[in-house]
Amino acid sequence: MESNRFFPEIHGNFGFGCMRLPMQGEEVDLAAFSDMVDTFLQQGFNYFDTAHGYIRGKSETAIRACLTSRHPRSSFLLTNKLTGNYFKTEEDIRPLFQQQLEACGVDYFDFYLMHSQGSFNYDHFRECRAYETAFALKKEGKVRHVGISFHDSPEMLERILTDYPELEVVQIQFNYLDYENPNVQSRAVYEVLERHNKPVLIMEPVKGGTLIQLPQQAQALFDELQGGSNASYAIRFAAGFPQVCVVLSGMSDMEQMRDNTGFMKDFRPLSEKEQETVRKVREIYLEQNSIPCTACRYCVEGCPMQIPIPDLFHAMNMKKVFRDWHQEERYAELTKEGGKASACLRCGQCESVCPQHLPIRELLVDVAGVFEKE
Repeated sequence: MESNRFFPEIHGNFGFGCMRLPMQGEEVDLAAFSDMVDTFLQQGFNYFDTAHGYIRGKSETAIRACLTSRHPRSSFLLTNKLTGNYFKTEEDIRPLFQQQLEACGVDYFDFYLMHSQGSFNYDHFRECRAYETAFALKKEGKVRHVGISFHDSPEMLERILTDYPELEVVQIQFNYLDYENPNVQSRAVYEVLERHNKPVLIMEPVKGGTLIQLPQQAQALFDELQGGSNASYAIRFAAGFPQVCVVLSGMSDMEQMRDNTGFMKDFRPLSEKEQETVRKVREIYLEQNSIPCTACRYCVEGCPMQIPIPDLFHAMNMKKVFRDWHQEERYAELTKEGGKASACLRCGQCESVCPQHLPIRELLVDVAGVFEKE
């Protein structure tokens, strides 16, 4: 495994994203997660990523139970994030940070990112001197590196990097489906980071699992290559760009862990033939006109009608793209106690936090039209 050219303390270029962990009902399956943590470290990797709101706070405490209390601090790197929903004033930030340290069971974070930065929350971070606080925490030794995770336009990223040139790393959504997506603008955002010579952390390389289950025509193209899993092509695509220092994968079972670490342990970029196949797969997928939701679930927390928006979108995609008529039953099960698409009040809270900038209110009208005909 090659050393990381941007941060020598990072082993390889692959990280464990802890937003989608193995679950038993509403709780993290700690035994399964512990096994995955052990395997990840045994394979030579050491970078873990979480945030205060992941799995309603259970990601941090699961990390304490399965990683930080079981392995020496020198054996892993841990990234956490400062999320705008959890502080109202500058004075709130340090107590929140201390709470995050205690939840994770550590006394410092290797990377601390201003979470999900964009025009919708940047002024709040500025007014509360969040960046300045993070840099102060670095001087105090409680943070090793300060960066941002980002969900907005290239112009907005340019503004942030101009305001805070001392930022050390930027995490972006980047995958072959979003590479030219006019809403996400992955390519243009990456090019801003290239100009500023900032190391790049990649999130959503398989777009929340979207790039695992493909339309039949697209799947046939990858099958012809006989070179690996669908995840391998997606993750290796993202990891092949020169400014990329780590690609995160939100693995939720041991099968995914073994697959991902297998092809990333001896990483090789996509060949020219594989790149061409990925381009063809992208074209086929885009023709399906599916809803590009990554199931991050940011939209669910504040929904006044408790609509399980990502689950309804998944049912819609499965029916539209894969002609899966069982989704009628799935929709009925999801909404048997409320939360139908037609219950939307059109308040817009969901759209204000959606990293994909989806027109959720209009999409819910479409979902209701498909599943609530009667």
